[in-house]
Amino acid sequence: MTTTIRPRGPAGTPNAVAPTPAPSSVRARRAARRRRATACGVLMAPFFALLVTVFLIPVGTAVRLSFYSDDQPGLGFGPERTVFVGLRGYAAVLTDPTFLGGLGTVALYCLFYIPLMVVGALALALLLDSGVVRLRSWAQLGLFLPHAVPGIIAALIWLYLYTPGISPVIDLFARADITLDFLGVHTVLPSIVNIALWSNLGYNTMIFYAALQAVPREVIEASVVDGAGPVRTALQVKTPLVRASIVMVAMFTLIWALQLFTEPMLLSQSSPMISSRFSPSMYIYDAAFTRNNYSLAAAASVVLLVFTIALSYGVTRFTSRADAAEEAR
Repeated sequence: MTTTIRPRGPAGTPNAVAPTPAPSSVRARRAARRRRATACGVLMAPFFALLVTVFLIPVGTAVRLSFYSDDQPGLGFGPERTVFVGLRGYAAVLTDPTFLGGLGTVALYCLFYIPLMVVGALALALLLDSGVVRLRSWAQLGLFLPHAVPGIIAALIWLYLYTPGISPVIDLFARADITLDFLGVHTVLPSIVNIALWSNLGYNTMIFYAALQAVPREVIEASVVDGAGPVRTALQVKTPLVRASIVMVAMFTLIWALQLFTEPMLLSQSSPMISSRFSPSMYIYDAAFTRNNYSLAAAASVVLLVFTIALSYGVTRFTSRADAAEEAR
């Protein structure tokens, strides 16, 4: 490190000494920055490779496919060719009553499913964290075990329990002169919600429980000293401290709910109340593999993707503003 002393000022006092870094020091800092950039690039490369492979390329393919359609000139007797149709596929999707009806069905499904999932998982996690539940490890295992069952297998199990004539549950209620139709016009959607809750409630409970374990015990002890009971401590102390986990679970539950497919697809084999276009995902499947209209299926997929991104962004913005307002208080 070398320094340069400048001439004295008018008052006879020396001016500020400006240190001049040595060239070797500058080169060392630049080399360190290059090493850090290289390390970041190497560590982030797998993520970007997966992002491009499993997301950007499929999305780009779907967008491109949505602008083209297969056409057969000459009253269907000519050779098939691919023609540019522009936004015609999107107009067909957005004006199709079955697709809009599927969006409405999913919206109603979310209205039931998301509050039950978030509130139920949080309540179970608070019970586990409070110490009221005995054999806590076994309780966690019992709650998480349904999530380990593949979604198709879970839907098949509940299809067996929902189907009249073979369901032991329906037979048991029939002996008590109680008639149940789990796949009726007013009960089929709650039945699907029940399957999703059974499969995913334990997983989200474990997320909330892990977040509650990270809450400082000093905060909880201070609330007890201040006279707060168990319920007040859970609602007014623990719950606000795991708000980030609540938002995350709610957002991922919303994204999963918008892709509703497996449960209604399997239940449609036993219930006429579930059509082949019950949800947007089923509409896309029907357009692609039943009607062979890949352009329409791609357009519907892009519309569903945009809808999902918009809702996720809305949830994120709303929670960010709520956090900012709370901090301003």
